[in-house]
Amino acid sequence: MDEMKERLEALRTEALNELELVGDPQKLNDLRVKYLGKKGALTEILRGMGALSAEERPVIGQVGNEVRAAIEAVIEEKQSVFQQAETENRLRAETIDVTLPGSKLPAGAVHPLNKVAQEIEDIFVGLGYTIAEGPEVETDYFNFEALNLPKDHPARDMQDSFYITDDILMRTQTSPVQIRTMKAMNGKTPVKVICPGKVYRRDDDDATHSFQFNQIEGLVIGPNIRMSDLKGTLLQFAQLMFGKQAQIRLRPSFFPFTEPSAEVDISCAQCGGEGCRMCKHTGWLEILGCGMVHPRVLEMGGYDPNEVSGFAFGMGVERIALLKYGIDDIRHFYTNDARFLGQFVRMQG
Repeated sequence: MDEMKERLEALRTEALNELELVGDPQKLNDLRVKYLGKKGALTEILRGMGALSAEERPVIGQVGNEVRAAIEAVIEEKQSVFQQAETENRLRAETIDVTLPGSKLPAGAVHPLNKVAQEIEDIFVGLGYTIAEGPEVETDYFNFEALNLPKDHPARDMQDSFYITDDILMRTQTSPVQIRTMKAMNGKTPVKVICPGKVYRRDDDDATHSFQFNQIEGLVIGPNIRMSDLKGTLLQFAQLMFGKQAQIRLRPSFFPFTEPSAEVDISCAQCGGEGCRMCKHTGWLEILGCGMVHPRVLEMGGYDPNEVSGFAFGMGVERIALLKYGIDDIRHFYTNDARFLGQFVRMQG
């Protein structure tokens, strides 16, 4: 028994000395296996307990447990030290300097059509107009009949649309919003609104046409509204949108919902009215249609044409954008070509 005690004490001393000098987690694990493993030194000594008497075995067992506890305590302490050092090293390696500037993201910009629409809205809001909106899916009544376009009217052919039922369709213009506004006003004046939004027509897509496009219409109703008021408004709009040098001219035309009606041309910004390829050497470019509100439309909207009058106008946002930026194909606005859209990032930046 005394010999076994001496061997256990010698094992404790040897193990503690080696553990004191260990410098890495792998070496520490090797020593744990060496001394405490199933085939370790401590297990090897304790196997000799079978030769001891019944009185000696508890004594040696107690000494063996003390040796195991002493070695395990040092191993756990060393493991804690190594784990703390590893955590500190990882924190240093993974440290992020939050004071450094972040990665620069590519700059975006407002889409050219949205930008032009916002400019048009800002101009007319500055002139005292309010913005009115309505549904893109409309009834035949608001889209055609209330605008002096009965079911057999030939002008409907020019606005052949996408019908959902015989009486429901995708609106072909934002004029239905004008009728809805007039009815909501219940005969009160003044009415002074612009109506922006998407419209739909069964056009073949080409450089100047699309089955879906953006339109902004305007409506003014009140006592003694004259054609001269319309012309002055459109001249001011043209000069605010295209520059003070811009001039306009009105050419007689026909629209079922206005009488008299006119097409409006603007002097070519590229050549100053001298004539160039862009304006086909005429010096003028068509930008919108307009006219005095037809008496029948006033009646359908709840107004007495003997008491009030009004004017209306309508423009395609794509058309204005083509002229403003000198673009030759409406399809550029919809193809999402980053090279094309990138020009407007630079213009706005």
